[in-house]
Amino acid sequence: MTQQLAGHLLVECLIAQGTEFAFGVPGESYLAVLDGFHARQDRIQFVICRQEGGAAFMAEAQGKLTGRPGICFVTRGPGATNASIGVHAAFQDSTPMVLLVGDVAAGARDREAFQEVNYFSFFGPLAKRVERIDDARRIPEYVARAFATAMNGRPGPVVLVLPEDMLTQTVDAAPLPRVEPVQTFVGPGPLQRMRELLLKAERPLIIAGGSGWTPPSAQALQRFAERWQLPVANAFRFQDTFDNHHALYAGDVGLGINPQLAARVKGSDLILAIGPRLGEATTAGYALIEAPLPKQKLVHIHASAEELGRVYQADLAINATMNAAALSLDGLAAPAATPWQAWTQACHADYLANLEPQPLPGDIDMPAIVGLLQQHLPPDAVLTNGAGNFASWVHRFFRHYGLASGLKTQLAPTLGAMGYGVPAGIAAAITTGRVVLTMAGDGDFLMNGQELATAVQHGAKTIIVLLNNGMYGTIRMHQEKEYPRHVSGSQLHNPDFAALARAYGYFGVRITRTAQFEAELLAALARREGTLIEVMLDPEVITTRATLSSITRASLQK
Repeated sequence: MTQQLAGHLLVECLIAQGTEFAFGVPGESYLAVLDGFHARQDRIQFVICRQEGGAAFMAEAQGKLTGRPGICFVTRGPGATNASIGVHAAFQDSTPMVLLVGDVAAGARDREAFQEVNYFSFFGPLAKRVERIDDARRIPEYVARAFATAMNGRPGPVVLVLPEDMLTQTVDAAPLPRVEPVQTFVGPGPLQRMRELLLKAERPLIIAGGSGWTPPSAQALQRFAERWQLPVANAFRFQDTFDNHHALYAGDVGLGINPQLAARVKGSDLILAIGPRLGEATTAGYALIEAPLPKQKLVHIHASAEELGRVYQADLAINATMNAAALSLDGLAAPAATPWQAWTQACHADYLANLEPQPLPGDIDMPAIVGLLQQHLPPDAVLTNGAGNFASWVHRFFRHYGLASGLKTQLAPTLGAMGYGVPAGIAAAITTGRVVLTMAGDGDFLMNGQELATAVQHGAKTIIVLLNNGMYGTIRMHQEKEYPRHVSGSQLHNPDFAALARAYGYFGVRITRTAQFEAELLAALARREGTLIEVMLDPEVITTRATLSSITRASLQK
């Protein structure tokens, strides 16, 4: 061990944990860490972002992609509070993440010093753990514990607070070894009980999702489903958990759910929930699966023992991590034949039927545009989106090959945070080099559109399809349902998005007809820099199934 600045030691500890990228906005409270990044730029890259919310979303996206904590650095006060949206996203999405906050010096603490915040109170409800490092010699301990906490059980965010005077101390500590997540396996008793429930079922259904999935666990899940001929649906915004092209695929259970699939969930007599929390979006407000006692038999497998029984009283609750659970299920012996073949085939037929679009007005055919994305994007392309009705086009019509093919291809916020898609896509482009397609809305893009500057600075290329309908579409839809024709607060006066993209260094173009899209997509795939394609969408086209006027009329007729 040699003497070094605590800020440098912190960087060494991140490298020891396998961190190659850290996202953040610089601050004077952690200059010693920035100097550490400079010293070890051969091993770790500090990605300079434009706003802490965007930086935190990038770190969360990195956690989703890799299964190891995404790292975000911010300064005290405003920097930390700006980053809280990414911490909230990591918490609700069960994504491993570590937020490191440069703080006031110890001597100024508890005097409401410049930009001082009580992070234990502020982040306490949003993070798995909040800790402050006062002793520089214990940096390795705190960093290793942060990684372990972020990854183990139900993954989530950890906040580490770094007093600026601590970071400038000289220490001779050394990093601790790389932390790996603990695997929790399924015992023989629960496996036998699950088999008994399956053998008594007539209409079983798997709902797979949540975090912690890897290609091997997704492949094991697929083999289990094939052996038992079980229909598989994916939980809200975890659509890459199971191959959407597979004959057993039943669709995604979430907002904008296929009505036929919703009926299948309600009509099932055994639900195998493998990985998801079964939150409000996946259960349609706890209506598809009633809480706390479902009408269906329920097997709930989750990585966190605390999650089991928190909302639903399952017939069989199994505490297991996804890798271990899927491998256990893969070995569960199936009978020679199952009585639900027709049920399984009907579930898949419902999914295929849902790919057929309803006729909607305007010169833009969104199902056709998504079809062109399906046709021209490579199978390993990463699709990202924020929150809004615009996302429903890719959720309904785009088909992921799934983690079983080897790579994660969907980055989407299950907590419904606007502004996620653009920075998440940039993080994916910087860290993977794969093709990235971001679907954004006009309101959604303006939440974090400034991160295009981050993409250009770091040589990242993304393709953004921005649907411009001049409104906060989801809010307007609900407004027409509840207060028809009382438009308030949902109108948007937008900039010229194509020109704005060009100002950042992207190529920007606007289209008004479907026939213009394919050529622009092919050009975007071919050029070196990123591209924003602004699609002028008729405001009437408010969902994949309905027009704004039809929603208004239905509300007025109540």
